[in-house]
Amino acid sequence: MRLLPRERRMAMFALYACCRTLDDIADGDAPAAEKRARLAGFRTAIGALASGQRPIEPDVAALAPAFTRFHLPQAELEAIVDGMAMDVDGPLIAPPLATLHLYCRRVAGAVGLLAVHVFERPDAGAFALALGEALQMTNILRDIAEDAAEGRLYLPAELLSEVGIRTRIPAAVLADPALPLACEAFATGAEARFAAAAAELPRIGRHGLWPALAMGATYRRQLHCLRAHGWRSWPAPRPGRLAKAWFALTAVASG
Repeated sequence: MRLLPRERRMAMFALYACCRTLDDIADGDAPAAEKRARLAGFRTAIGALASGQRPIEPDVAALAPAFTRFHLPQAELEAIVDGMAMDVDGPLIAPPLATLHLYCRRVAGAVGLLAVHVFERPDAGAFALALGEALQMTNILRDIAEDAAEGRLYLPAELLSEVGIRTRIPAAVLADPALPLACEAFATGAEARFAAAAAELPRIGRHGLWPALAMGATYRRQLHCLRAHGWRSWPAPRPGRLAKAWFALTAVASG
């Protein structure tokens, strides 16, 4: 993001800060009632932003220039809050596939749609949604052990049943010998979403999308690292800084 022109860079930093705070609320140690109150405050602040008032919530107020300049969709900001609420009201433990798709749409797809507005490519919505889901699915695979320690399990119930995993206790799923089969099947689904995003590019072109392309390349390499590692242990290897820099520069050159 540091390679973006200043106006877009500041918009993306403000969007990231808002998402980071929301994520910290959902993952924090506060009681659920307090978390819900904080999320409700964000919803109120987003409504104030959309109506031209100054939001009380600092992270939402910081979005005001980008909201106006890049015509950020209010509904997508609210969708991120709704996604965080799913974690607060959960935790999500082996959700039905439809629920997982909704969760990914809210916490990742919405961010993608906001980002392509900042990139001034609102026509790239299908690309953003496919890539957002691919990134979130990769995150789920990367963070299985960390999530299990928090009592969460995002792998869908249908997939666990298909490979013969009956328990829904996160720690027990982590120890089940069939877990690699479930992870590999889920990884195949993530690869399909990366492919769906790539399939949009001949139609919409790459212009202005290079930050998303760089992120997609980084996460796709992460997915390949996870698969090569064989789902043997966590945390799994991650792409190094040089690899990430190479993806960024390659994306700049192509986009």
